[in-house]
Amino acid sequence: MNPSCPATTTGLTLTAPAKLNLMLRILGRRDDDYHELQTVFQLLDFGDRLHFSATTDSNIHLYCPGVDVPPEQNLIYRAAQLLRQTSGRTDLGADIAVDKILPAGGGIGGGSSDAATALLGLNHLWQCDLDLDALAELGRQLGADVPVFVRGHSAFAEGVGERLTAVSIEPRWYLVLTPDCHVSTAALFSDPRLTRDSAAITLAALRDRRLNTHWLNEYAGNDFQSLVENLYPEVRGAREWLSQHSQALLTGTGACVFAGFPSESAAQKVFSERPAGWNGFVAQGVDESPAHRQLAKFAATV
Repeated sequence: MNPSCPATTTGLTLTAPAKLNLMLRILGRRDDDYHELQTVFQLLDFGDRLHFSATTDSNIHLYCPGVDVPPEQNLIYRAAQLLRQTSGRTDLGADIAVDKILPAGGGIGGGSSDAATALLGLNHLWQCDLDLDALAELGRQLGADVPVFVRGHSAFAEGVGERLTAVSIEPRWYLVLTPDCHVSTAALFSDPRLTRDSAAITLAALRDRRLNTHWLNEYAGNDFQSLVENLYPEVRGAREWLSQHSQALLTGTGACVFAGFPSESAAQKVFSERPAGWNGFVAQGVDESPAHRQLAKFAATV
């Protein structure tokens, strides 16, 4: 960290990518009432767009149309405040504008990814010089899914999602459907019907940390899926329709469901046949976050 460096006034735009949980197991409840999980995070080349500009007025201004949350409660704002506090620089300010694309409560990491992208972007603009380990620790304070977006690589995750092993996932295109409902993660974790005793996958099962379609099919599943579908019939309907075309799963705690396809054209063809009124998108799975690629390119030009 270099608190003596002045903030730059250069603008920066980064993509806050969506994620999918290609598998998700709940191994048990911990003494601290959190749950021990195992999951595979697949990053997507698709997400919200965050625009950053450093300012000299010592204030953080957040513009996030369409999000019904006071700015001070938004994870982006909280991430910016936490980074500024950690830097020791009370004079740092920023304008942050968000093109919100990812739905809230969809299980695709919209809020967590936005927070991580704020940490990455402002760390660069404010010249805080925190490394990824330090930024990931800040992210952990904001939410269990934030560190994977900070580190910017698809990963096998353990613990509450914070212990990450980077993996390479066989390239696929994904069709994601977004049912019109908001699933409460807290309500799911407290529901007595939730499965909490799945068998753990050993690191040996990761082989060379390259996950092909055979591996993904062998370990596919989401322990939240049955409960979510019982509570939200529209999620079950979306998954069952999508399952006619490819193996379909719930991601995270829902509500989004997804299926993988070998090509963009194959995914787009099925997407075009979806029932009227259903929303979603098609995106490519990537090992490296688009935000990291964009940040590297930006850093090389300034």
